[in-house]
Amino acid sequence: MLRIYFLQHWFALSDPATEAALYDTPAMRCFAQIDLGQEPVPDATTRCKFRHLLEENNLGVALFDAVAVYLEENSMKVSKGTIVDATIINAPTVTKNKTKLIHSVAATPAHVHDSQVMEDRLHGEKTRLFGDSALINQIYLKH
Repeated sequence: MLRIYFLQHWFALSDPATEAALYDTPAMRCFAQIDLGQEPVPDATTRCKFRHLLEENNLGVALFDAVAVYLEENSMKVSKGTIVDATIINAPTVTKNKTKLIHSVAATPAHVHDSQVMEDRLHGEKTRLFGDSALINQIYLKH
C-alpha cells in the first residue's frame, strides 16, 4: 500500500485513476509488487483509508522525506511526473519497398509541434519529407 501511495503522489493520480493506472501499467504494478495472477489491485476505498491513516498520524511528509534522503544518498531523485503510454503494436513487415536511408531524426519535447522542426529536416538536396498527417498538412499549407 505504501508503494501505491508513493505512485499516487508522484504522478498526481486520484484514487480511481491510480487503480486504472495499476491495471494498465506493468511498470507501476512491478513497483507496487502487485501480481494480478495472485491478487487484484487494492480498490480506491482501501487506498483512500490507507492515505487518511497516514495523514491522521502525520506520516506522509515524514515518509516522503525519508525516501528523498535515501534516494539522495544513492545518487537518485524522484519528482512528480507524467505517464506517457508508448504502446508497442505488431505491424506487418513491408518487403515490397526498397530500403531508404534515414539521414536525420528530431526528438522534441511534447510542447514542441512537429511542424516547428520541419524545415530543419529538409537540408542539402533533399526535396521529400515523410511524416504523419499533421506534418504533411504543414508542408502543403506552406507551399
